[in-house]
Amino acid sequence: MSELTETEVHELGDRLVSAIAAGDAEAVRGIYAPHAQIWHNFDQRDQTVDENLLTLVDLHRRASNLQYTEIRRFPAPGGFVQQHVLTGDAKGGPLKMPAMIRFWVEDGRITRLEEYLDTRQAMVLYATD
Repeated sequence: MSELTETEVHELGDRLVSAIAAGDAEAVRGIYAPHAQIWHNFDQRDQTVDENLLTLVDLHRRASNLQYTEIRRFPAPGGFVQQHVLTGDAKGGPLKMPAMIRFWVEDGRITRLEEYLDTRQAMVLYATD
């Protein structure tokens, strides 16, 4: 497996955050390998691509004006690491959720990611009327 160049890291990362911010589930699907696994520190289980895309749809139901800010990316063996802050407007108030994700990539597609975030920052997404 060859390592990603810095340009490839940024191009893939930019495509992914743009698709997620736009709520374009099919574009996200095309960035993931069909067998990709998505893991989060808060539930410590692997999601399938289809499960992850349902999470994306739910995110856009709960928040608007989603943007990735303060993005930093670093090449890592077999992929890259990204730090960012996801911002937006949620029913419970402004969303400002820092996160770090470790990506594994093969043939230009994400095969695995492990996302670390503090779920307290996401509580504005689950506010009730």
